[in-house]
Amino acid sequence: MDARHLSFRLLQVFRQVAESGNITAASRLLHLTQPTVSLQLKKLSEIIGEPLFDYQQQRLQLTASGELLYQAVLDIDERLSEFNQQLHQQRRGDAGTISLAVVNTAQYLLPQLLADFSRDYPRVVINLQIGNRAHILNRFAQQQDHLYLFSHPPGGENVKAKAVVANPLYLVAPPGHWASRQSGLSFGMLQEERFILREPGSATRMTFDSWLSSQATEIKYSMQMESNEAIRLSVMAGLGVALLSAHTLQGQQHLLSVLGVSGFPLLSHWYLVRHSNKRLPQAAVKLGSFIEQQLALWLDPLQAERNARPGSQNPATTG
Repeated sequence: MDARHLSFRLLQVFRQVAESGNITAASRLLHLTQPTVSLQLKKLSEIIGEPLFDYQQQRLQLTASGELLYQAVLDIDERLSEFNQQLHQQRRGDAGTISLAVVNTAQYLLPQLLADFSRDYPRVVINLQIGNRAHILNRFAQQQDHLYLFSHPPGGENVKAKAVVANPLYLVAPPGHWASRQSGLSFGMLQEERFILREPGSATRMTFDSWLSSQATEIKYSMQMESNEAIRLSVMAGLGVALLSAHTLQGQQHLLSVLGVSGFPLLSHWYLVRHSNKRLPQAAVKLGSFIEQQLALWLDPLQAERNARPGSQNPATTG
């Protein structure tokens, strides 16, 4: 049998005849003439290379080969029905596969958010890519993903970016650090400290370098690491002080000292980004809207703690 000669129309005619038991009834249901149905059955039998019907007791009965074909047709129709249902769900955004790429720090934002989205849309599969800014920028340039989260979005006419949540950056020190007991700190008072920095090109590093330049100041002693988690653990161990996102510190702030330095936290934002040339499936559109809505509700827990202290004031607005 050469399956290339089969068509859905031939199989539809065959199934209707098999279920009707005669050509007259099948012709009426298919809105075809009896000779046309007979020709279609003859052509199908020639393609299969076997007779498909026997005429018994004034009714067409399936032969053994016809029965095998009938079961195959039922399987095909069932799969097509499933496909049609899945396609409908995909078009509505209730099913499908999405690729979301985020820079390292954004991973602290996502677990609960993605869990909530998955409960609402259990048939949507989200593939999450995490890397440093250079890696995610490369994925963006190659349009490998549907959506991206950057704290410093790329530039260019193909970039569609929207700020979705604040990303305050705090100076932190080891527990019990001398600066944690000081009020009215200026940045100059930390000049002799070792700063643990992110690698050049990371958004946190870019923001910090820009601030240092605007203040016409420099850091004397520093070392760098490519992981926020490694920096956080190093600060806890007493290796130095660092600038970290409130999202990185959330739930861990009691393990280090958040310093009340004038001009801090530095204010930045997370951006939801997509490439204008990349078509978004409906499920990705729904995820983007969900991210925007959920992150709009985020409140900085570190600032809330500082505001709750007696006589406290926002260090970013003092001095």
